[in-house]
Amino acid sequence: MRNIAIFGSTGSIGTSTLNVVRENLDLFNVVTLVAGENINKLIEQIEEFKPKNVYIINEENANLLKEKFASLNVYYGEDGMEEISNLKDFDISVSALVGIAGLKPTYNMIKNGKTVALANKEVLVTGGKLIMQTAKKSGAKLLTVDSEHSAIMQCLNGEKENKINKILLTASGGPFFDKDITDNITVADALNHPTWNMGKKVTIDSSTMMNKGFEVIEAKWLFDVLPSQIEVVVHRKSLVHSMVQFDDGTIMANIGPKSMQIPIAYALNYPKRLSNNIEKLDIFNIKDLVFEKPDLDKFKCLSLAYKAIEKGHCYQVILNAADEILVDAFINHKIKFTQIPKGIEKIMNSFESRELKTIDEILDFDREVKEKTQEMIDKEFNNSKYLI
Repeated sequence: MRNIAIFGSTGSIGTSTLNVVRENLDLFNVVTLVAGENINKLIEQIEEFKPKNVYIINEENANLLKEKFASLNVYYGEDGMEEISNLKDFDISVSALVGIAGLKPTYNMIKNGKTVALANKEVLVTGGKLIMQTAKKSGAKLLTVDSEHSAIMQCLNGEKENKINKILLTASGGPFFDKDITDNITVADALNHPTWNMGKKVTIDSSTMMNKGFEVIEAKWLFDVLPSQIEVVVHRKSLVHSMVQFDDGTIMANIGPKSMQIPIAYALNYPKRLSNNIEKLDIFNIKDLVFEKPDLDKFKCLSLAYKAIEKGHCYQVILNAADEILVDAFINHKIKFTQIPKGIEKIMNSFESRELKTIDEILDFDREVKEKTQEMIDKEFNNSKYLI
């Protein structure tokens, strides 16, 4: 029986994780649930899975939980997040908090030598160097539940003695892969993803291919490879989740149904697979597997991710912070779609390199970049009149 902590339990990854637990109650026991503001969903989860510890952001909701569940350990606020992420009564945690808010809690768990199944891109994009150094020092195990990186992890299982030639990181291509990118692209256009149903931020990042850029950075840290060894491959059917090419020329591919429960289950029970009720692929219904190269001039955000790796750690923090503010501005009709990559590049070029040695330094720098990006939008990029 493995004790599980879920950071981000009411989000899509968290609820999918609980689906896996629900189907394997003989293997997993939920001890900690961490949520944001969705108190009603959290209450449902508490009643079903009966954890010992829970977290919710604000004090009012925390007091409500204390009244309703007298034996529950309830945490809230910044101090509460620090406390709950330093608990040691779990065997594996799923780190699925949204954005850079997941960095400090994940670092705390890694520092304490815990096994973490990572579902938060920002943790490695902004803190990859420190996270991996800390994991090595503490003996923590870092797994991944991201579909593409889980696929790579599965392809590498049992291949320690074989040298990686190249990681082939698959991408859906988003809604604009074979369309022109112009100033006239609307929010609705960018949210019309051809394959996946995701949140607004991730969907916009997919349309600019920044999401794949973040995954390139993740792959660099997770698998200890050079950026030149990571090649993005557009595969619109999203059946091949990623591939690894070895030095002898062999390519190993992970092919499977489009369900996040599979990589989640693999991480929770690593390295053993779990059976499930998900409809299996019929190989005879797969008529062709087409792979295409992305245009790095067209998808500037993807090339900026490679540039951020080349320039150093602080530029990966800049990339993430600037993208967050610019995507939010686009969603709220304050800038044009084409100004997302232009703004990121402008902000990256406005900073000198600096060393970030601690989590607090990373978080402070993240805030600084976001403020500077917002100032740029307000002064130079406000084009709402074009987007009505």
